[in-house]
Amino acid sequence: MQNFLLKTEPTEYSYDDLVRDKKTIWSGVSAAPALKNIRSMKKGDRAFIYHTGDEKQIVGIAKIVSNPYSNPKEKNEKLLVIDIQAEQKLSHTVTLATVKSIKELASMPLVRIGRLSVQPVTDKEWDIIISLSKNPK
Repeated sequence: MQNFLLKTEPTEYSYDDLVRDKKTIWSGVSAAPALKNIRSMKKGDRAFIYHTGDEKQIVGIAKIVSNPYSNPKEKNEKLLVIDIQAEQKLSHTVTLATVKSIKELASMPLVRIGRLSVQPVTDKEWDIIISLSKNPK
């Protein structure tokens, strides 16, 4: 199982929207590095949902419930999407400032490549963020 982080603008589509909808198509990704990360996803992987904009925080966990497939609403078959479902809202959100303050998280794409909308997360990074969500600083 792999881990990822998916960014969303909460005024466009928030984690609460995902909870309400139960499942959604994760679309709108067109940048090559983000599409490469989608291409590597598999059904059963998990992802943090990160709210961008004014919030800048990890708010919940989603499960990848499909393998990547071409976006049925686009003519370009290289624009891939996945289906995700809400798994769990974090007890305490983990802000970008908190992530940046943890030495062990300094190499995360969230810290190094701020605009990347779909990012891999290592098992160690995942565990640290989960710990932070249970025991906020």
